[in-house]
Amino acid sequence: MTLKELRDRILLQEDLNFLLTNRIPRIALTRWMGKFSKIKNPIVRDVSIALWKMCSDLDLSEAKKNSFDSLHDCFIRELKPGLRPFDPNPNTICSPCDGIVGACGAIENDQIFQAKGMPYSLKELMGSDEVANRHRNGTYVTLRLTSSMYHRFHAPADCSVQRVTHIQGDTWNVNPIALKRVERLFCRNERAVIETTLTNSQQPLTLVPVGAVLVASIRLHCLDLQLHHDYTGPQTISCNATAQKGEEMGWFEHGSTIIVFAPEGMMLAQGIENGHRIKLGEPLLQIAP
Repeated sequence: MTLKELRDRILLQEDLNFLLTNRIPRIALTRWMGKFSKIKNPIVRDVSIALWKMCSDLDLSEAKKNSFDSLHDCFIRELKPGLRPFDPNPNTICSPCDGIVGACGAIENDQIFQAKGMPYSLKELMGSDEVANRHRNGTYVTLRLTSSMYHRFHAPADCSVQRVTHIQGDTWNVNPIALKRVERLFCRNERAVIETTLTNSQQPLTLVPVGAVLVASIRLHCLDLQLHHDYTGPQTISCNATAQKGEEMGWFEHGSTIIVFAPEGMMLAQGIENGHRIKLGEPLLQIAP
């Protein structure tokens, strides 16, 4: 049996999958992985990347570089220029990352879903009535990044970033198995709330990158700092930055989830539904004319 076959068998065994990826010292293991992945030793790097390839669908053919300094360098790799063109329609909000669409659709007042029958509230996720109120009865899309995907995220439209709120938390796995079992999982995990305003329509658009086991570190260019479990700086940070559609905004140290929140009046783009694989730059939401 190959490692990929073993991985697939484990993934099909939900109890075992949940046990191996959650009933572990999550935060300690995440800290360790953060240090281990940055080791610049050719043997450590090559063995780690080889095992990663054997256990996943990792494809480095789109990477800008042909070689990497460390496992971490491979995780946060850039793409070759021109591989992810953004939809040019000014009324289209594009996907900020490669991902798999999880729960999506209408926000019911303040309530959204991480999985069927597993609701959570905007206020608890964002830690603010003010931000939550901007998206009541709006639309949301959850985008899950697998470990082998491109881990950088980009501006979904021309926008300005006003404020970033870092909320420290746990590092539960964010795969579908965990989302069906752990209530309010996204509200428990490490996350950042990125408040933006669309340049053309002046409507609010909020991005919430959520950390996970092995993945509780987020880098944002507009702040020039790294947000993680042990970050001790200010938790709410004012920002005055602009980003053009498609411009890189930051990256996860590994892979995780980004939840996109739009105000009332926006709708899902055609084809956006649970399980849909989407690429960076493809239409995600549509601004009503």
